[in-house]
Amino acid sequence: MVDIGGKPYSRRRALAHASLRLSAGTAPRLGDLPKGDALATARIAGIMAAKRTSELIPLCHPLPLTHVEVRLEVTAESIEIECSVETTAQTGVEMEALVGASVAALTVYDMAKAIDKDMELAAVRLVEKTKQAVS
Repeated sequence: MVDIGGKPYSRRRALAHASLRLSAGTAPRLGDLPKGDALATARIAGIMAAKRTSELIPLCHPLPLTHVEVRLEVTAESIEIECSVETTAQTGVEMEALVGASVAALTVYDMAKAIDKDMELAAVRLVEKTKQAVS
């Protein structure tokens, strides 16, 4: 792992986005799938994944997260997912945000694959990251 011991603590925030493309007719059914409510489950899965990122990504520092939020916006043809993560630490939280958004999208994929064989995880990207000094 990279030595961050000498770095000052900063308030850090990252926002990641994932997009899952859907077939026509899938979106209205996401709340009542054979496995349950895909959107509620994806929200929880994304939060849990962000919190466990250091267990999934080798050499990623474990961080004390102060806030994780997963938002899912459903359109007729996609689910747009945003994962926002915050901490006060010596390194950033972009990996946590990216993992949270990815796992939320993959959770919907897993839950809806029985009714939509053409779903596509179209994009995962870091939208922004910020750092503010703490006193």
